[in-house]
Amino acid sequence: MKTVVLATSNKGKIAEFNELLKDLGLEVKGLDQFPEIGEIPEPGETFLENAIIKAQTVANLTGLVAVADDSGLEVDALGGRPGVYSARYSGEDATPEKNNAKLLEELDGVAEEERTARFVCVMVAATPDNIRIQSRGEWEGRIAFELTGKQGFGYDPLFFDPELGCVAAEMTRETKNARSHRGKALRALMEQWADFQERISR
Repeated sequence: MKTVVLATSNKGKIAEFNELLKDLGLEVKGLDQFPEIGEIPEPGETFLENAIIKAQTVANLTGLVAVADDSGLEVDALGGRPGVYSARYSGEDATPEKNNAKLLEELDGVAEEERTARFVCVMVAATPDNIRIQSRGEWEGRIAFELTGKQGFGYDPLFFDPELGCVAAEMTRETKNARSHRGKALRALMEQWADFQERISR
């Protein structure tokens, strides 16, 4: 199991995963290297459902171990939205810029102490034989009043980490990986990796 397919074409995610997985000697490939797979529907109503769908679909189509995550932003003042719809929050033609603009608009007039939010990531590794492991990571913060920083992607320019006193888009990749929901979920997944390998080889 030297090659793992990451069930995403998002260059930001692929870069983050490569950084996080390099110490395991795993070769990480993104879906951009498997164009025949195309877009994978995400009809699930939870992060876990979508992660399982993506990981199992890619594992079945490639014959390789696949890792998928479904992640998003939960804003308390919005009842947990955008949640599983984070990537398409502003509609079918959503872009990060449009999503951030909509978020700021919906939180207009909401006081700082009520802008609490968290990034959530659920991660699943799957084999073509339906052997799976899963993990979850959360990153608590709040939504800033304006866009700041040029690092990261998605909602990073608005996600403020009170402990560090800056938004995610101002952090180095190393700092973000140490704090982020995705980093936490991946580390939790890696804690299960040796057992996962053993189950695969039986």
